[in-house]
Amino acid sequence: MFKTILISFSDVMKKLFFTGLILLILGNKSFAQCEIKNRVLADGSMIYYSDPEVFYTTKSKSLKINIVTDKESYFVALQPTPFPEKKIGKKITDDLVIHLADKNAYKLTHYDTQYIQNDSVMQVLYLIDSKDLEAFSKFEALVATINMKGTEFIRDYNFKLHKDEIVKQLACFLKKEDK
Repeated sequence: MFKTILISFSDVMKKLFFTGLILLILGNKSFAQCEIKNRVLADGSMIYYSDPEVFYTTKSKSLKINIVTDKESYFVALQPTPFPEKKIGKKITDDLVIHLADKNAYKLTHYDTQYIQNDSVMQVLYLIDSKDLEAFSKFEALVATINMKGTEFIRDYNFKLHKDEIVKQLACFLKKEDK
């Protein structure tokens, strides 16, 4: 009888160990979502950002989005593919409209168009109005209406992937600021 108890105790311990291991692996993945990076700009100011996530993709085009902040203002950064050459891309000045799951449309003011990583990536920054920050922190993004001059990017993009990524990234930034 003592052997039976030891064997079942051993089986229970193995199951607990593997369960704990799986939870540890899954837990680490959720922590990775809050990986905030930073970069010093030419003017000496510091920006903080998360890696961009794909919100829309087809065989011919894609749209990645992430949050960028200087700890005072928050920006949605769009990285479209394909993107226009620098001469045309720098003329992009139209605002962005994002429809959230709360059934409201939010206008984000164009802030800057940048070519980064040796001009291999075009990034367009749009300022999130401080009064809209709470909505972007709670509701997933459904549609973006954007006018990317010089490309086929003049239309609505119905997000299919990572709709809640803006919410997750903002939660990471806002949580870090509370500390």
